[in-house]
Amino acid sequence: MFAVPQLRSLVTDIADEMRARTDRGRIADYIPELARVDPGFFGMAVALPDGTVVTAGDAETPFSIQSISKVFTLTLALGIAGDRLWKRVGREPSGTAFNSIVQLESEKGVPRNPFINAGAIAVTDVILAGHKPSVALGEILRFMRFLSDDQTVTIDKAVAESEQRTGFRNMALANYMKSFGVIENPVDYTLGVYFHHCAIAMSCRQLALAGRFLAHSGRNPDTGHSVISSERARRINAIMLTCGHYDGSGDFAYRVGLPGKSGVGGGILAIVPGQASIAVWSPGLDDAGNSHLGRIALEAFAKRSGVSIFGA
Repeated sequence: MFAVPQLRSLVTDIADEMRARTDRGRIADYIPELARVDPGFFGMAVALPDGTVVTAGDAETPFSIQSISKVFTLTLALGIAGDRLWKRVGREPSGTAFNSIVQLESEKGVPRNPFINAGAIAVTDVILAGHKPSVALGEILRFMRFLSDDQTVTIDKAVAESEQRTGFRNMALANYMKSFGVIENPVDYTLGVYFHHCAIAMSCRQLALAGRFLAHSGRNPDTGHSVISSERARRINAIMLTCGHYDGSGDFAYRVGLPGKSGVGGGILAIVPGQASIAVWSPGLDDAGNSHLGRIALEAFAKRSGVSIFGA
């Protein structure tokens, strides 16, 4: 377990190092609202079982969590459909870009995994399940507020509208899957919910707290109550490790050695099983669409603290 004084010193040191770096990656400028974000931000938060959250840098500044939301929509969809979900989406790494359409044609419209865009759209369709989009979106937002114990978590409507205006590739993915029957609801409804849950805005502190159940066998460590079963938490962590960083997932596992999920808003949620959940945010991305400094910071954290699912 982490000792708080040493952990505070480690997180502060890493944040200072990251903020001093000039190699910051490239902002996700294909989403107009995200193109406006200052690349100089860096935040980090580590949430411990007793509710202590150690933070540094811009850890209290909300940002668009983007694809990190897919961890939480996957959790909800598994609660709705159970293992039937895996008939509509796979569990294998894609080896292609997060918004690629290439594999859908050869694999009959079934996305490789729930974390690429096509897979997350299919998962969103399961949550929609014939409901009004506002009902499904409200359920997702309530879940995020419950997990983070923070009713101020909200959706950045400007980001959602920006994505809806420019998300032509996602529209193509959804319509293509619809042609195979993988998408069951009206495409516009499913995409509307998808764009809005990707536009949820959270700080590193809030996100680290929301991820704690995955670090503690599916339980809320504050209450001891189960959010999901320990088996399901283990399986979600496994998919995070193998698929959480698109075609950079293998490199992240090699360098960091922790389950993680990135988003093109520059955030990463990482899980230290049994010990902590970690959120980092730096808006500049690498070529695979993952936070450049976020990955470097987590690699430094894993090395210096000796945490890895593969051993020290």
